[in-house]
Amino acid sequence: MYTRRKPLKPPQSIHITALGSYAPTRVVTNNDLSEMVDTSDAWIQSHTGIRERHIADEEELTSNLAYRAIDDLLAGYNLEASHIDGIVCATATPDYPGFPSVACMIAEHFGITGPALDVSAGCTGFIYALEVARAMIATGSMKNALVVGAEKLSSVVNWKDRNTCVLFGDGAGCALLEPSEEGGTGFIDTLLKAEAAGTKALTIHPKNHAIEMDGRAVYSFAVRTIGATILALVERNNLSLESIDWIVPHQANRRIIQACSKRYGIPEEKFYMNIDRYANTSAASIPLALREMDRAGLLKKGQNILLVGFGAGLTYGGTLLTWTH
Repeated sequence: MYTRRKPLKPPQSIHITALGSYAPTRVVTNNDLSEMVDTSDAWIQSHTGIRERHIADEEELTSNLAYRAIDDLLAGYNLEASHIDGIVCATATPDYPGFPSVACMIAEHFGITGPALDVSAGCTGFIYALEVARAMIATGSMKNALVVGAEKLSSVVNWKDRNTCVLFGDGAGCALLEPSEEGGTGFIDTLLKAEAAGTKALTIHPKNHAIEMDGRAVYSFAVRTIGATILALVERNNLSLESIDWIVPHQANRRIIQACSKRYGIPEEKFYMNIDRYANTSAASIPLALREMDRAGLLKKGQNILLVGFGAGLTYGGTLLTWTH
């Protein structure tokens, strides 16, 4: 029999308390791709900053990548799956058309009985999913929430299209959001936006199920919106760029970050980049980067962290938070 949930008291603050990630073991280098299409390692690196990417095996599904990332979180922070109340998963590559949502697959796999839902906002998906989870915790719909970004982009790449196949990789990352009645800043502010008129600039074609992209349009959109999002979040919270310790962007193209840095006067060293080893993993790129930073000891208590993304839709957005552990 269904038992009605008792609403939770709104928390004073909400924090990221744990991180996990997973990248498939198979690594495809630029030289490997040069044997498949007319390209070269030098061209790919100079135009994108990418050296290699992780590609899932055919039998590995998006949900499998998510499971491995969550296993990493549970093991790394000595947690049990029963600790997790709800799942919000950002993905553009569900296992199969018509299959249950990836979040539901995760919930079933780990025996989680709370809310489970997918968010589809392209490469900005993880930013959107963070805000959905934060809001659900704040209103008492979840005690805590595991936010997952998982993508098997190799399943929607045209491996004969040299303009797009060099850009993408597979992977998954996750973050556990938990409330605190004791305060501490945690999440400060989130900005979510979309420019629907640009939908055709970046999309998965409905017939051949392959990524299609207007590279110039996406480049211009990304440089403009990354910079505008960063400045908006900083200014409306009465902060300065100097007070931001790390900017963790969606990892799409190093040249985009360099152009944004130059145009908006944002020091390039504030941006954390690992695109050289993972390529563009869409909604998984930011949590993959956060977990790598956490392992390297780069995330420290009290730091101001700004996450920023852009992607198909066209969507964009950012989240400003203080690291609290």
